[in-house]
Amino acid sequence: MLTNQVFAGEYHSTFKGRGMAFSEVREYGYGDDIRNIDWNVTARFNHPYIKIYEEERELTVMLLIDVSNSGLFGTRKMLKRDLFTELAAVISFSAIKNNDKVGVIFFSDVVEKFIPPKKGKTHILRIISEILTFEPKSGKTDLTQALRYFTNVTKKRSTAFILSDFLDGDFEKAMRIAARKHDIIALRIFDEREKTFPKAGPMSIIDSETGKVIWVNTSSPKVSSYFTNWWNQKETELKETFRKCGVDHLYLPTDKDYVKPLVKLFKSRRARI
Repeated sequence: MLTNQVFAGEYHSTFKGRGMAFSEVREYGYGDDIRNIDWNVTARFNHPYIKIYEEERELTVMLLIDVSNSGLFGTRKMLKRDLFTELAAVISFSAIKNNDKVGVIFFSDVVEKFIPPKKGKTHILRIISEILTFEPKSGKTDLTQALRYFTNVTKKRSTAFILSDFLDGDFEKAMRIAARKHDIIALRIFDEREKTFPKAGPMSIIDSETGKVIWVNTSSPKVSSYFTNWWNQKETELKETFRKCGVDHLYLPTDKDYVKPLVKLFKSRRARI
């Protein structure tokens, strides 16, 4: 039910039947593009049918999942990594419902594991199992390495979802190159506590990726202002990077419902056809 509600085939928006070879017809389903309705067949059977194109049947969905230690942070409803997992599961089950291939790249500052794209429920269950149990070798993050690997290993144009908090340095060049060939959607997961420090006096703060510990006076207005400015600057830089690369993006907090924002994003993508 959730896969129907969130996607219903929406991620086909850049491929769906536009200039592709006709393959067959099937019954119209919720979320299908009405411009693909075969009116002759519909009139014959008194029920809506749509045309299926070869490219639609061969869509490849890639999941680039950040497994670095920064995903182990969460102060509200769940950890960031928990939301990565839930989103990946929803996307994967949506893909098999549409008879699409799904592949996964787990990355930290190296490519930890690559699962080649395949179809079928057994393959999806393997992916979900890997997502739930995977233990990375490194706790750091390097999006550039992941994007380069994705570009090199994925020859056929695909729709790629990057699930990350994007707390990394300069990856714009690698993302721009990947976006020239693939349809990329960046899902940035964050926790509300990452935006501001609690006013709790001196606290020890651990960098989850490096293990470095520093002491910070969280009640200091100067510290609070510095941290807030850093976060806002990071937000601005990320949005500018996504804009330059032509990448659709969505910011999803760990404590809020993600269904409505996703539906809104994919409806806006569909409207651009």
